[in-house]
Amino acid sequence: MTNNNKPLVAIVGRPNVGKSTFFNKVTGQKLSIVEDTPGVTRDRLYADAEWCGKTFTLIDTGGIEIKSQDEMWTHIKKQATIAIETADVVIFFCDAKTGLTAADYDVADILRKSGKPIVLAVNKLDNYKVEVLFDFYELGLGQPIGISAEQSKGLGDLLDEVCSYFKPVDENEDGDRLKIAIVGKPNAGKSRLTNALLGYDRTIVSDIAGTTRDAIDTPLEVDGKKYTLIDTAGIRRKRSVTEDLEYYSVLRSFAAIRRADVCLIVIDASEGLTEQDVKIAGYVHEQGKPSIIVMNKWDKVEKDTHTINEFEDKLKCDLAFMDYYKSVYISAKNGQRTNKIFGLCEEVYANANKRITTGTLNDVISDAVRANEPPTKNGRRFKIYYCVQDGVCPPTFILFVNSSDLMHFSYKRYIENTIRKSFGFEGTPIRIFVHEKQDENA
Repeated sequence: MTNNNKPLVAIVGRPNVGKSTFFNKVTGQKLSIVEDTPGVTRDRLYADAEWCGKTFTLIDTGGIEIKSQDEMWTHIKKQATIAIETADVVIFFCDAKTGLTAADYDVADILRKSGKPIVLAVNKLDNYKVEVLFDFYELGLGQPIGISAEQSKGLGDLLDEVCSYFKPVDENEDGDRLKIAIVGKPNAGKSRLTNALLGYDRTIVSDIAGTTRDAIDTPLEVDGKKYTLIDTAGIRRKRSVTEDLEYYSVLRSFAAIRRADVCLIVIDASEGLTEQDVKIAGYVHEQGKPSIIVMNKWDKVEKDTHTINEFEDKLKCDLAFMDYYKSVYISAKNGQRTNKIFGLCEEVYANANKRITTGTLNDVISDAVRANEPPTKNGRRFKIYYCVQDGVCPPTFILFVNSSDLMHFSYKRYIENTIRKSFGFEGTPIRIFVHEKQDENA
């Protein structure tokens, strides 16, 4: 677990034990409705939280009524079960005022079978009396921690216990490895590509879309260089995602993109580029990640001398917003050209980390302005005073100008293309921000 791949903490228990109050207090957001009516929280709610420098994601669930056959309670139980399955740690909420109930024992049985770390919280202990906690040892889930979510009492002790189960992060080890996320639609061949790059079967490969449910991290070393491959669940169109577990798997896939250093956008070449492929590429672009378009299943495409040019023309048209892309045409099934992928990943990642000296950068900008004068507006001419590079991953530049209102988007794009062509930022987006600066000579 890393700060970019936050641990998941599920809050479960029977109805009306104060789970949502705790969720709202810890996250600092009123995302969950708090009422005395059982069953108000029906679906899972997610929000990030932090405690003592450790970040994690809390999942608030509806109260579990094991024996109820009511359709609503069955739905709530299903949602809670999914939360338990996907969580790294589970907080089991009980109620100090009502004491132990048969429903508490039923929920405890489910949690024991899950094999997940369980932290037992006894809520509504407004007037702390330690003897009230003794009965809850009968659940067999370890030491109960008394809290009052409403009064914010004992929350620190509870969160300390929760965080103690988080796996320690080796920052040096993680920093040494290039994290490569393999993303795309279901059944595009992501898992087969993962296995081909690893040289063995790490993930299940099936023609059934949706076989991979979670983002699977696998470390490996190639020619002395360390990598982490992240095989992700297929990302379908939002309206096509109906199963609860698949919905969560898609969230994990988006999280994998955010924490990756490089993204491989895998496309089924036998189907061609689709609207969903473009949307996935767009998300990678928005996150500022260097990427490679991987046209997989190239062995299934009937080819002539013009085929690859036709594919490239389609990519250039539909991916015009990320015309910096690099592409490779492979077959993960038979290993065709998969040996090129690590080299391409190293190349685009190096470009994403490239820094340009201010002097060299401004020489290029000056030449560009002389070659193509900025437009005028209402008798005023747009001026660029100078440019500096502000960061990397993605490379970020700040233009200091006389008036941001005078800069047309087409001229900004012209400057971006000039920088890209001059310094070779292939495979990575770049960002340009405009900052107004008073002309000292005016």
